[in-house]
This record gives sequence, structure tokens and C-alpha cells, in this order.
Amino acid sequence: MTLTGPDDTTRLEELMGASYKNSLVERMGIEITEASAERVVATMPVDGNTQPYGLLHGGASCVLAETIGSTGAALHAGPGRIAVGIEINATHHRSATAGRVTGVATRLHGGRTVATYDIEITDERGRRVCTSRLTCMLRDA
Repeated sequence: MTLTGPDDTTRLEELMGASYKNSLVERMGIEITEASAERVVATMPVDGNTQPYGLLHGGASCVLAETIGSTGAALHAGPGRIAVGIEINATHHRSATAGRVTGVATRLHGGRTVATYDIEITDERGRRVCTSRLTCMLRDA
């Protein structure tokens, strides 16, 4: 995993140790590979996260998007503060039926009370599967 600085490393370890263990993130197989307040990257398997037709479930894409956007927002918020998703939208461009998808969350706005991330989810061939935007409210823990 690539982290930008020591503060990001400490904060991400807190998040992953306390919040991600035995959670939806773990059950869906989401693995964070890079994390900073500006950019978070993670992968998720398609297998086990499909709808009845064998396609990646749109809700699974939203879970991936919210996970990485919220992680970036929590890193932005800093120690003693939390990030709570208040709005998410997603456009599903194409289906994925196998392999892993990769989500990249890029900060669009980082203020004291609100952070917004643009999330692009692609398949193993680099084709865009989903585009999402997440806004989180930042508050004291």
C-alpha cells in the first residue's frame, strides 16, 4: 500500500483496524492499495459481488465508491474527526463479469465541513465501468 505521509499512514491504520474489520468492506473483498487525502485507490473482485445475471452489481460499485471516497475524506478530516457520506451518485457505463475492478477516488473539494470526491471505476482492461461522486460531511468524532 502506498501512503503519502506519516499522518495518512497512522490515520489509515486506525480506519482499517477499527472500521473495516468484520465490515462490508471486508466481506466484499475491497483492498486499498494507495491512500492519501487527495487520492485513494482500491480493487474489488467481481466474483461474489454480482446481481442475478452475473454482472457486477451496481450497488457493489457504489459500496466501492463510498468506501474509497470516505477513506479520502477521513484522511482529509484528520485525527479526532470523522467523515459521513451525505450524497452519492453513480452512472453505470458498462458491465463487468469477471476479474477485479479498480476504483480511483480523486478529491474535488476539501473544506473544513465538506469533502467531495470524484470516483472512476474501471475493469481490468481499463474500460470505465462506473463514474460516481461522493460528498461527505466532516465533523468532530
